[in-house]
Amino acid sequence: MILNTLAIKQALGEGGVVLGTWVFEFDTPGIARLLASTGIDFVVYDMEHSGFGIETIRNLVGQSRALDLAALVRTAAGETHLIGPVLDVGARGIIVPRVETASEAAKVVESCRYYPEGRRGAAFSIAHDDFLPGDVANKTKAANDSMLCGLLIETALGVENIDAILAVPGVDLIWVGHLDLSLSMGIPGQFTNPRFKEALSRILQACESKGMPAGILANDASQALEYIRQGFRCIGYSGDVWLLQRALSEGVQAIRMALSRQPNHES
Repeated sequence: MILNTLAIKQALGEGGVVLGTWVFEFDTPGIARLLASTGIDFVVYDMEHSGFGIETIRNLVGQSRALDLAALVRTAAGETHLIGPVLDVGARGIIVPRVETASEAAKVVESCRYYPEGRRGAAFSIAHDDFLPGDVANKTKAANDSMLCGLLIETALGVENIDAILAVPGVDLIWVGHLDLSLSMGIPGQFTNPRFKEALSRILQACESKGMPAGILANDASQALEYIRQGFRCIGYSGDVWLLQRALSEGVQAIRMALSRQPNHES
């Protein structure tokens, strides 16, 4: 069953686990249907590292909305002028990078929700509400209720301020940017380093104490299951680039390995 963001928020609120993936490269007309066919619960379209602009996001999100597939967008930063257009073209939620303080978190929340919960600019009967007429009060409430506001904690300062960030009303998800976090800590890619593991544990403990779901990117199924065991409940299962590269590489190598083992019948 395909989940929209409201259903995902409900599942996370009940202690469930949701699984999705990230898209960095494949801006194709069929990508949302292809992803939905796999059984994922959500997709994150990336604007920070992909080069995707607002027109691309509009097309990708539009495909996803038609399927009622929860489409989140990672914006390039937590600025109002970057968040608003993404939501107006139909994204059902956001994940904002490099959130380090409670004031930054509050700014993000304000940018993605309408009055009285925020200061999102109002335009209706456009893409985000499927061009439909209707009562504005009902529309703003429905949009606020279904909005999934995610924050990326990916610096040492963000970890230090995690309790204050979690105290901001309207935050729905904490996502750990594990690679950037390791860089910020001066231990790039050292995910087994005790200092890194301690930072991860601090985030998870803070989230658990507040009933806040935590998300992270997993490279494969075994890593995803380990993260879930640790307490993560929102798992991004790799991304389009790496999934294609890995599957193609494994297949090609397997064929070439088999061919190398065949006897040479040349005379």
